[in-house]
Amino acid sequence: MIFLNTILTRFFLCNNTFKLHVMKIGIIICGRYKNCAGGKCFRALANREGAFDRYAKNEIVDIAGYTSCGGCPGGNIEYAPEEMIKNGVEIIHLATGLVVGYPPCPNIAHFKKFIEEKYKIPVVIGTHPIPQKYFLTHDKLGTWNSKKWEEFTKPTLGNESLRKQYD
Repeated sequence: MIFLNTILTRFFLCNNTFKLHVMKIGIIICGRYKNCAGGKCFRALANREGAFDRYAKNEIVDIAGYTSCGGCPGGNIEYAPEEMIKNGVEIIHLATGLVVGYPPCPNIAHFKKFIEEKYKIPVVIGTHPIPQKYFLTHDKLGTWNSKKWEEFTKPTLGNESLRKQYD
């Protein structure tokens, strides 16, 4: 019975029929990493780690869009969200690479604000947990020593043990 209840929580009533609700998300990665295959992001989503811990384990989440920002200064940010939304995306994640690359993306706050205001869709900064090696480098350099960067890294900071799993 518990299993059946879990399955039923994934459905909602629509026009007197049950339909499966799938949360569709989009991911925008840094142009520096445009050849990234997305392995850490996909693993983190499956495990609900990093910024993906916001989704319940029994919630079905589908990556319905995956692209880069287009490279500095982020020309693809103007158009990619529209395409993602046409494919059913309900929330966009700006990938962890935009935070951990050196230097971190100087436009990340602007990207978030632009997408949320123009497309009226929520934007989350981060995907997979920050790898420990990047954490140590940025900590030593003081890169994230500001309220803004504390806010940006919070969803993906995790703990040392989790960060090491993403090195």
